[in-house]
Amino acid sequence: MAGKGSKAAAPSNVLIVGVGGQGVIMMSKVLALVCQRHGLQVKQSEVHGMAKRGGGVFSHIRYGETVWSPTIPKGEADVLLAMEWSEGLRWLDYLRRDGGSFIADTRRIVPPFAFRSRKYGSQPFYSPEAPREVMEMVGSGFALDATKIATELGEARAANTVLLGVLSTALEFSADDWREVIAENVPAKALEANKLAFEAGRDWADASRASTVENRLKELPGRDKEAAEIAPKTVQFDITGEWCKGCDICVKMCPERCLRLNDELIVELSDPEACTGCRICEWLCPDFAIRVRRVHALEPVA
Repeated sequence: MAGKGSKAAAPSNVLIVGVGGQGVIMMSKVLALVCQRHGLQVKQSEVHGMAKRGGGVFSHIRYGETVWSPTIPKGEADVLLAMEWSEGLRWLDYLRRDGGSFIADTRRIVPPFAFRSRKYGSQPFYSPEAPREVMEMVGSGFALDATKIATELGEARAANTVLLGVLSTALEFSADDWREVIAENVPAKALEANKLAFEAGRDWADASRASTVENRLKELPGRDKEAAEIAPKTVQFDITGEWCKGCDICVKMCPERCLRLNDELIVELSDPEACTGCRICEWLCPDFAIRVRRVHALEPVA
């Protein structure tokens, strides 16, 4: 456990990493406010700005009775929370090996330049380590599909709150502290979705702890399973028109130029045959209005 109580002699260190647009800064703000409610000093160091369009984002949070430096040295993070799989691997050497906790969403966000070929079904240049391998390395950790959990709750954008739920079980602050701060810092219309997501994350973490290490590892995908999911047969493009603001980012960034804005300035797939399912449009959409689903030959298309 990372937290050592509200009067810990040495600062506790939490490193949150991910990709622009996932909510890294919001998560670090929530944690900082929870700490301040207990009268702790909090120092935070983060990078964002240009990274908000899909680049790497990280936030160092250090809290305790006295905190001097805002940055976490390598090998001293009590918790490394990754909202994107390869970002978690990139920062893994910051995690303490003697009791540090690794919490990671297994979601993979592959940047456009990772594809050496734009042909249908091409392999991206991406970190080859599968969740099962990494969990065997770190010993103490959680790897979950937070995006899937949030989507099943009806709000994919609440994946970061699912991860906050998991994080809350690794730190010694009460669940009510987290609930109150989340309620004060999310829009009123999104409050119910975030409440459900937070509880789902806590429930998932509790169930994972109750399981044996062997069973937890069996549930994680290995390289064989991941490789089988790379080459889809067809692509399903879904757009939530109410969320699309017509910003045109997806249209301009589409490598195949198969998207356009219609007369109502809502994005649509103009050339389905040209779409390779690269999902760049989905990852760059600031409003989560686009969903690209890779559908295999025997799977029905909705």
